[in-house]
Amino acid sequence: MSSVNLTDLTSQIESVAASATDFQVNEADRKRLLQACDQLRKKLESPFEFTLRTIFAGYPAIALRLGIDMKLFDAVAQHTESSGGGTATLSQLAETTKADPLLVSRIMRFLSALGIFDEIKQDVYASTPLAAAYISSSPLSAAVIHVTHFLMVLTQLPAYFQEKGWQNPNNVLDGPFQYATKTKSHYFDFLAGEPYYQQAFNTVMTISHRRQGQNWFDFFPVEEKLGGVVDESDVLLVDVGGSQGGDIIAFQKRFPHLRGRLVLQDLPVVIEAIQERELPARIEPQGYDFFEPQTVTGARAYYLRTVLHDWPDAQARQILARIREAMAPDSLLLINETLLPESKIALSSAQADLTMMVSFASLERTQAQFERLLNESGFDLVKVWMPQGFTASSAELASQATLLEARLKASLE
Repeated sequence: MSSVNLTDLTSQIESVAASATDFQVNEADRKRLLQACDQLRKKLESPFEFTLRTIFAGYPAIALRLGIDMKLFDAVAQHTESSGGGTATLSQLAETTKADPLLVSRIMRFLSALGIFDEIKQDVYASTPLAAAYISSSPLSAAVIHVTHFLMVLTQLPAYFQEKGWQNPNNVLDGPFQYATKTKSHYFDFLAGEPYYQQAFNTVMTISHRRQGQNWFDFFPVEEKLGGVVDESDVLLVDVGGSQGGDIIAFQKRFPHLRGRLVLQDLPVVIEAIQERELPARIEPQGYDFFEPQTVTGARAYYLRTVLHDWPDAQARQILARIREAMAPDSLLLINETLLPESKIALSSAQADLTMMVSFASLERTQAQFERLLNESGFDLVKVWMPQGFTASSAELASQATLLEARLKASLE
């Protein structure tokens, strides 16, 4: 730092920030700049500042959640659009949300301090581009609802681990989520009875699919590996636990010429909801519980996308066992999951892993953990396929699709 003119550096940063509205930058450079700013903050931040920022990190998330639940973002949008001056007053917001004016004032004060609203003067607010991201129809508002629900569980982790003797959770019906919510239900069963959280969860899953870097078939040799199906009645690909069908629909669009049937499987309640909208004619929706015997046998490939990270090893082995029992000797198992580096993982990956712990008593896995899981389940890991330029040690790998190709162990064929 001694060789850097801090006055000049500060002036440059302030100049860039002041002109941010006209600041044009491509996505790759934008991410590099954000990363550089974060590295600089880590260098400058004192232990006291780090502690304050960390222990109060949940407050902005809860403020966002309160604003969403109260529909404050909708109210501000409504009044700023209808008013000639593009502003909303405290009295208008309190009347629209039917909330205590003092409560509205305190939440708007917090959201303005975050830069989400612009407090023009006392009790008068203008919207910002960021505020539009949290109106009720925005998928980001669903993300806030989904993730803040886990904050209650996170706060109970110290008590949970003290009671459990500091043992890693591995029981899907007796994990941190059940401890915090005083239930014996699995998280997915809980969602089924909570439409507000179920809808948020479903929306977040579609966001996750859209934000994934490359599709798995962008870097996996599909024609070479899956092109051997010769009879249209044979099954080319089974998407097990495929949710809304985003992956298999994209696959069908990319490879319409490949012969064979495409099967989308998920729980009947999920499949029934999908059938309310049209799927491509070639894709066969099928209600199925992946803990039960697999109903499609001898498919060319069985595909799991972000299924196994929802389950501890014991249940993951059961899921894999049902697929193994249905496979032909030449069938492939394709697993599309986040692959954690063995060390120095990104903060976002550590957060994802902790989310799996608190919600499912499960985990994000490293390549070594996947190899062990597959070996215990009767499979050999053939290869890990990744986008060009990424390796198993890439800290950024969690934002990319990673495909594990596995086959039946020779002794089980």
